[in-house]
Amino acid sequence: MPAHSFLLNGQPVSVDSPADLPLLWVLRDVLGVTGPKYGCGVGVCGACTSHLGGAAFRPCLHPVGDIAGREVKTIEGLADASGLHPVQEAWIAEDVAQCGFCQPGQIMAAVALLRRNPQPSDADIDAAMSDNVCRCGTYVRIRAAIHRAALLLRNGAGPRQG
Repeated sequence: MPAHSFLLNGQPVSVDSPADLPLLWVLRDVLGVTGPKYGCGVGVCGACTSHLGGAAFRPCLHPVGDIAGREVKTIEGLADASGLHPVQEAWIAEDVAQCGFCQPGQIMAAVALLRRNPQPSDADIDAAMSDNVCRCGTYVRIRAAIHRAALLLRNGAGPRQG
């Protein structure tokens, strides 16, 4: 099997796997990174949302062979030595999580949204998060947490690149 090398949460990794193996399985089964969840496997639910080169993406849709040399960030790489990312802080403050299964993907999607749009409206949030399914239905708290995180970021909580 060929070796595939990329950056994962700021650290270089190399894995021996078939080039067509979805990155989600490489992350979870080969590298032991369990934040990105398997929900649907076809990019619909958003449970696996992570970042590729700083943009939100679904690792269930991308074969590891297409990731060579790129940077992947999962929820495990979001916090830094100074503490939680402002979106994570806001998630806790707004008591978003119930079962928590979808939360890593939701948080990573929210970080990407706030990077693109630091002052999103409710409509912006709803549009950006519409592809990240929450079975518990905490959408009102998710929206409140994103607004709180936007305020934290505007008031200097960071700087974090997410």
